[in-house]
Amino acid sequence: MDITDQIALVTGANRGIGRQFVAELLERGARKVYATARRPDLLEASGLAGASRASGASGVEVLTLDITDHDSIRAAAAAASDVTLLVNNAGISTSTPLLTGDRAEIRREMDTHFWGTLDMIRAFAPVLAANGGGGIVNVLSALSWFVSPGNGAYAAAKAAAWNMTNGVRLELAEQGTLVQAVHLAAADTDMTAGYDVPKIDPLDVARASLDGLVAGAIEVLADEPSAFVKASLAGDPTAFYAMVLAG
Repeated sequence: MDITDQIALVTGANRGIGRQFVAELLERGARKVYATARRPDLLEASGLAGASRASGASGVEVLTLDITDHDSIRAAAAAASDVTLLVNNAGISTSTPLLTGDRAEIRREMDTHFWGTLDMIRAFAPVLAANGGGGIVNVLSALSWFVSPGNGAYAAAKAAAWNMTNGVRLELAEQGTLVQAVHLAAADTDMTAGYDVPKIDPLDVARASLDGLVAGAIEVLADEPSAFVKASLAGDPTAFYAMVLAG
């Protein structure tokens, strides 16, 4: 995929990785980027609404979008009928354990990462098909492949989103839509502010993903921890989870 002149839509664009996707898409020559968030005032306040390419192209158009609201998704798909690249970045982290955590919070993780992302893909797949195929990026996690203490709900939802990504990739191949999964351990964003762990620059995540689209990559491992976890799947999990429990 050539990024130049693509028309992209980015969910959760008001901060973190989503904001960097918007900036990097414009930097690489995207014709227009729909920057979406549940609260458009956050996008306006961030300055994204006034952003544009150096060449003066269309720049950013702000849309209100809640990926857990089906009507909101349908409205966004109708408003952004020219989209050729969908970046599913919006997410939450409730730090909810599976056995003792609030069931509503566990459902909220699944409603966001699995059902919300799938609903976005179902709504925009016909749009992409009508515009020549295009691409879809799903921002996932190294926690798609393992669980750390306190993150059971998040990991379960991301695991479901990972295999959902694999499933829709097969279903959308015939229409010429590239579906890419992006995995990372932790990025330096508001969501991870309370975690004392090594963190990747969110701009590096966007760059790695877009580099992967140019190369036709269906999976991007944005940092070394993700590559380590993925490689561990081939072995006996006993040693790996002993390491996780040891902290």
